[in-house]
Amino acid sequence: MLEKVVIANRGEIALRILRACRDLGIKTVATYSTVDKNLKHVRLADESVCIGPAPAAESYLNTPAIISAAEITDAVAIHPGYGFLSENADFAERVENSGFIFIGPTAGVIRTMGDKVAAIREMKAAGVPCVPGSDGPLNDSQERNKQLAQEIGYPVIIKAAGGGGGRGMRVVRNEAELLNAIAMTQSEAKAAFGNDVVYMEKFLEQPRHVEIQVLSDTHGNTVHLGERDCSMQRRHQKVIEEAPAPGITEEQRQQIGARCVEACKRIGYRGAGTFEFLFENGEFYFIEMNTRVQVEHPVTEMVTGIDIVKEQLRIAAGEPLSVTQEDIKIHGHSIECRVNAEDAKTFLPCPGTIERYHAPGGPGVRVDSHIYSGYRVPPNYDSMIGKLIVTAESREVAIERMKGALSEIIVDGIKTNLDLHREIMRDGNFCKGGTDIHYLEEKLNLS
Repeated sequence: MLEKVVIANRGEIALRILRACRDLGIKTVATYSTVDKNLKHVRLADESVCIGPAPAAESYLNTPAIISAAEITDAVAIHPGYGFLSENADFAERVENSGFIFIGPTAGVIRTMGDKVAAIREMKAAGVPCVPGSDGPLNDSQERNKQLAQEIGYPVIIKAAGGGGGRGMRVVRNEAELLNAIAMTQSEAKAAFGNDVVYMEKFLEQPRHVEIQVLSDTHGNTVHLGERDCSMQRRHQKVIEEAPAPGITEEQRQQIGARCVEACKRIGYRGAGTFEFLFENGEFYFIEMNTRVQVEHPVTEMVTGIDIVKEQLRIAAGEPLSVTQEDIKIHGHSIECRVNAEDAKTFLPCPGTIERYHAPGGPGVRVDSHIYSGYRVPPNYDSMIGKLIVTAESREVAIERMKGALSEIIVDGIKTNLDLHREIMRDGNFCKGGTDIHYLEEKLNLS
């Protein structure tokens, strides 16, 4: 097992990684910015190293500082968590070239799956269903691009090959809008990602967002852990996730899961990863792969009993997976609410000091959070301050349990989106299950 791991992240995921390391007897090194010196994982880690001032570009995105932290503490591996440098191929490469283990896929795989055009090509070769599209980047031929759009059928969506997180995409509903939309998306992609390559896909009108969790070791073993539904979104940002996805049959689960397993073997995947799909009219359509642990991993853990972060650490240590596909069974239902320090109506971040914090409890209630009474939420990073997860024998009971947990949780001193979660748990269409990715925005009049 790994002797000592640098945690190159902050907040709840850093604490989550620390706890997994502690269970496995691995020593930990917390890296932190000057504004984060009082984070819970910094206090609990075996060692801690300040890697720079508050701005992320000077701390959590500072590759030399993170690698130096590993060097001076004699660590053997670096866990990037999610966000920040977790899907940065150059960072993974520099970590490995510096003699440390990167807890994640190889740099080559990260590059391939980070390029949406290359990723779609690999998925098609592995038999993973994809959205009908241009089968490669668009070129400068206006007539060819018009012809492609006609063959695919309007509406279409123009996407940046290097995009992500809802950025670098534009919906086109008729030919009159097409050429301008391509030019604008190329310009925005160049500015945001340093890459102006764009491609075209069919725009699905009312899809759900369903994703498959996978684990791959270095011995040729890959398993899938079933699916999650992440359709409750606003502005392409997930708000609530659940597992299993409502309405997905065991046959559908095994069919799409097997294709994801085959894709992992084809690309030589290592570690934890997630295949994201749009799901409409009973069909899955691949959109991208996240080559890291995801925010919503707890719901999968709760219904499978598998600790995904521990598996990441074991894989990085060269151990085989602790389970086979036959071992994996789905039990009950789990729902996660992302708790953000933001105004529930405007969604503007609301940093500040948490004057009073009380976590909910009881059977089937899990809270992944780094906050405490007196903790000051800084304005420098993402507004998520925790995740409230409940698990029960059925989706109906899980919703009732979440209502109870939301009635117990107290976060005073700052604004949060807890009222939004309470409203969603009372929403008839959410309770019925199977809402599409546009539902929440339409409900909030954001579309």
